Amino acid sequence: MTPAPSAIAAALPTVRSLEPTRPLRWLVAGHQDLARALSLSLVHGLVVMLGAVAIALLGWRHFGVLAGGYSGFLLVAPLLATGLYQISRRLAQGVEPTWADVVQAWRLSGALLRFALLLALIGTLWVGFSAMVVLAMAGEPWAGLQGFFSPRVLRSADFVQRGHLFLLWLLAGGLLAAWVFAISVVAIPMLLERRVPLSLAVLTSVRAVGHNPVTMLVWAALIFACTALGLLTLVGLVWCVPLLGHASWHAYTELVDASAWPERR
Repeated sequence: MTPAPSAIAAALPTVRSLEPTRPLRWLVAGHQDLARALSLSLVHGLVVMLGAVAIALLGWRHFGVLAGGYSGFLLVAPLLATGLYQISRRLAQGVEPTWADVVQAWRLSGALLRFALLLALIGTLWVGFSAMVVLAMAGEPWAGLQGFFSPRVLRSADFVQRGHLFLLWLLAGGLLAAWVFAISVVAIPMLLERRVPLSLAVLTSVRAVGHNPVTMLVWAALIFACTALGLLTLVGLVWCVPLLGHASWHAYTELVDASAWPERR
């Protein structure tokens, strides 16, 4: 039975206030976990890299495939991240992590699965919105990434003159990214570790960001920089993804004390 909203509010875990330099320690701890479970960790990054390449290739000519692949990727990504959280969790417990531990983490709770579906829905809506913005700027339909990056579209008079639409698109993307970051940065690892309702995990995540605005801004900037580097090099994703996954686990454990809620096995 799901607790009443008042009971959830009363049972919100303790959120700690941390200094802005703490995210650097999370990266160091994440790198240590990566080194201690190298093969298990790098496989997660390899899967993400191959997925990103496949989506880009399939969406080069077909926008429908791009939208479906992107939303599906957002559904799978949290599932893969739980494996990295589980590895860090086992290492913290003094246990050597195995593939059995990773597979166990992928057997998601209903709350975590619903959260993954929510991310997939958000991703699909964002891809559709982006297509509408590009169409409004270029004044003509485009089939996929190939059309978006074509010189004919980018140099068109409408595209240049309607640059304010591009700025609005950037602003909307930034606001959406900030919202998704706020509701998920703590929620996903918390749902893996503790038997908590989805609403409580999301509220705790938002509280963690609200209590540590500067620290979490630094953390978001580091995530963006590392991810951008990984996407630019592609191969860098193999290292960047597990590093951020492990570091995110340490961010959660330092930000939140959820010991009052029952632990998952």
